[in-house]
Order: sequence, then C-alpha cells, then structure tokens
Amino acid sequence: MIPDDDNRCLRILNALPGVGPVTLNRLLEYFGNDPRAILKASAASLSRVRGVGDNLCDVITHWQSHADLEKEDKKLAAMNARWISRSDEQFPALLRELPDTPIGLYARGDGVVSPKAVAIVGTRRPTLYGREVATRLGYELAQLDFWVVSGGARGIDSCAHEGALKAGGKTAAVLGCGLDIVYPPENLDLFKKIADTGVVLTEFAPGRKADKQTFPQRNRLISGMTLATVVVESGARGGSMLTANFAADQGRQVFAVPGRIDQESSRGCNALIREGAT
Repeated sequence: MIPDDDNRCLRILNALPGVGPVTLNRLLEYFGNDPRAILKASAASLSRVRGVGDNLCDVITHWQSHADLEKEDKKLAAMNARWISRSDEQFPALLRELPDTPIGLYARGDGVVSPKAVAIVGTRRPTLYGREVATRLGYELAQLDFWVVSGGARGIDSCAHEGALKAGGKTAAVLGCGLDIVYPPENLDLFKKIADTGVVLTEFAPGRKADKQTFPQRNRLISGMTLATVVVESGARGGSMLTANFAADQGRQVFAVPGRIDQESSRGCNALIREGAT
C-alpha cells in the first residue's frame, strides 16, 4: 500500500536500486512533484520519462520488493537519525542549486549546514605537513563561523573535522554509505562527536555499503553544499581531485595547498594550482 505521507514516498523512491538522483528529479518534474503519483504510475507512463527504460520501470512498479520502511524506521530510531526532504528548511540550501540534487538526505545530529561553509578534502595517507595544515584550516575556519564539511574518511578529512571540533565550531561529515555503517570503523567516536554538535549526512539509505559508485555521488554533495573546496594533499588522481572538479563545474571556488614538487601526495594540488586554483 502506498503511504499517504510524501516524505515516506520519497524515502521509498530514494531506496530503489538503479534509480539515481538525475532520474528521480526527472520523474518528480514529470509527475508534478508528486512522489505518490510516481509509485502509482503504470510502466507505460513511467517510460515516457527520459532515461527510464524497462528495467527501471520494473523496479518502480514493484517498489514493494525493494523498500522496507518499517525496518528502516527502526534503524533510524536506533541511531536517533532522521530524513530531511529537499523542501525541508534543514536541507543544505546550496544543494538545491544542483541539477542532480538529492531528493532528500538522512541526517544524524541536529546541525543545519549553512551556506557559509567550506569543504576540506585530501588524501587518506597524508604527510605530517598535510595533517597539520588540514587541522589548522579546520580550526581557523570554524573560529570564523564557517561550517567545515568533509567526507569523514581517514587522513585529511578526519583532521579537518577534528580541527573544527577543537575550535568548538560546526562540522558536517558526508558519508558514501548508509548511516548505520561506520566507515572507516576507527572513526566511530569521531562521528559521534560530529553528530553531537554538527551533523552526519548521507543520501544513501541504511544498509547501503560504500562502493565505487557511492563515493563520487558523495563527493558532489561535499562540494555542492559549500562555497569553496580546499584540497590539502592529493595525488594526481582520486576522490579529492574529483571533488575539486565537481566544485569547478558547480561554480564554486577551488583552493589547493601547495606542496613539495617531489611528493606524490602534492601532485594533485600542484596540478590544480597550475590550472588556476587559488
């Protein structure tokens, strides 16, 4: 039975496998921003939406096989977490500007990421210099009342979060998995501290594990909810460089911390500076 509540319908749509944010936005636009209408629609009606083929039609028309809201409700309650729809005031305002904005987010913690936010990202294997810079930037930005946003990963991300917390400021961790999955596991206590004063966010339903697809999706949110992205240390390729590219495409500012010319973890930053990053 289709729920009467729009938010519950949105959660069902968000949990469907293979239905990404671009397709979800197209579906909502076509069906008058009515998630119930999407769940009630016939395969013939759904197929009129660009990008919705036979496989997605089958997933949507048989949504009961893919979504279990009662089980999800229990998980969210156990974590003291909630769902924030795109129309909610607690939804990060800058994310609404993206063409592939998520239809909602799962949140742990009561913090609301303001537009006055900066992302700090970098390698999972930083040098001592990188750790010190990321911690210092997180600390000083938090002192200036900026939200510090990062991905909760080991390395530079963790240092940025810890610097903001040390300053008594606000920080948000954006995960590439469900809220019930602690990744990396050593950051369990860090995520608890972030949730106490800031917020832990994800667009992925509980139970979704991190994979090669979820991290790029996560990275576009990190850059999309912030005014600027600072890359502290990064190799020539990797998630941090992808986040910087997302930031540039989204019209956000890109900053890079210069590093040694013979240091592998500085190649990405030095390349960004050559390309025009501040």
